[in-house]
Amino acid sequence: MHLPSQVPSRYPNWPAAFLWISAALSLSVQAASPSELPSGSAPSASRGQEFFTKNHGREWSCASCHGVVPTQIGKHASTGKSIGPLAPAFNAERFTDAAKTEKWFRRNCNDVVGRECTPAEKADVLNWLKSLKT
Repeated sequence: MHLPSQVPSRYPNWPAAFLWISAALSLSVQAASPSELPSGSAPSASRGQEFFTKNHGREWSCASCHGVVPTQIGKHASTGKSIGPLAPAFNAERFTDAAKTEKWFRRNCNDVVGRECTPAEKADVLNWLKSLKT
């Protein structure tokens, strides 16, 4: 895993937390029923990117607020509120808290897909986000 050259001192354990969340999501993918998983159960960065940028029949895609490549500041589609970069290499605060990560996946998946994301979808998106490097 590539770490940013300078991680703020107030988040000294962010790499460990990110690894923990990634591992937890990977385990949930393994625990998912076979019908929830695409062929091959390993998380896929390419599927994650496709899921992130695709419109799922709703008004917004993930990219509507976070940008097609979420390495810069985004902007909420309806409120206009600034959103920090989503890719962890560009924002040391991302994915450091499992409860917060699940909360935002739940909210954003409901807005984008109209339901909660499956464990496989979450793992794919996280796999793609962690592949984005500075």
